Amino acid sequence: MSLLPFLRRKSESAAAPGGAVPAFLSGWSIEVMPRTAEKVEDFRAILPPGTRVYIAHIDGTETEDMVRTAARIAREGFPVMPHVPARSIPSREALFDLVARYRGEAGVDQALLLAGGRREPLGDFHSSMQLLESGAFDGFRRLHVAGHPEGNRDIDPDGSDRMVMEALRWKAAFAERTDAAMAITTQFAFEAAPVIAWAERLKREGVGLPIHLGIAGPAKLQTLIKYAIACGVGPSLQVLQKRAMDVTKLLLPYEPDEIVEAVAAHKAANPDFGIAQLHIFPLGGIKAAADWANKRTGTTLAPAING
Repeated sequence: MSLLPFLRRKSESAAAPGGAVPAFLSGWSIEVMPRTAEKVEDFRAILPPGTRVYIAHIDGTETEDMVRTAARIAREGFPVMPHVPARSIPSREALFDLVARYRGEAGVDQALLLAGGRREPLGDFHSSMQLLESGAFDGFRRLHVAGHPEGNRDIDPDGSDRMVMEALRWKAAFAERTDAAMAITTQFAFEAAPVIAWAERLKREGVGLPIHLGIAGPAKLQTLIKYAIACGVGPSLQVLQKRAMDVTKLLLPYEPDEIVEAVAAHKAANPDFGIAQLHIFPLGGIKAAADWANKRTGTTLAPAING
């Protein structure tokens, strides 16, 4: 018997117990692109100290812009985790050069390794497993890999998750033989039940890597639907589509409270649950996402001091 209907009913009705949401949100991370980072005068004014900032690698973005953004955010005191998409790296030499620049110019010692969205590899690499085995990240303190709670048709065109699960088992085994702390950072989702079921399944499959759950920050509904379709978000897209049919909600900005409250409640009731942290995709703007998280954790930031 499938647990999914039960989980859906529970997640839809559950209210997170007092303190569950702030505790679950503690240590949240966020990602930026060079062009969006330029719009933030000082990250210290909007992010709590120690917030991990991922730098998304979008095809066409110059290496110089990626490294400069990493260095700037690091100077402002935040740990930086750049994306390194295997299929967008033109050669082994280019990979080692990129990593050396991140290390030397921005002090980077952590990275999110992923296959990337290109259908055909630009060069020598087509998977994050090859990046892990390359030796380029030896000595890195932390390495994250991508997770897809609702499947990934680029990897499993038949709609199963056979290849994805096999790859995650390989990465979990790799984590056991490396000094780097490893975790799974997921694509964003909008419904708690499939995410909870996926995380519990990973545990049964022997994949014990901590999960950093991706959620979409506050944004216009139309914006979220556009990104969700482009990024291949699966069944939980129906949550947005259902909301779009409600005229009273259509013009209101989406906020991820429902999924966060449900997952936080599950985590509070099951402390060994595999989702350890939240990662925010600021699809409606970096400041809006940070303000949402800071409000729910009761965080008040002192004015940034430049220099």
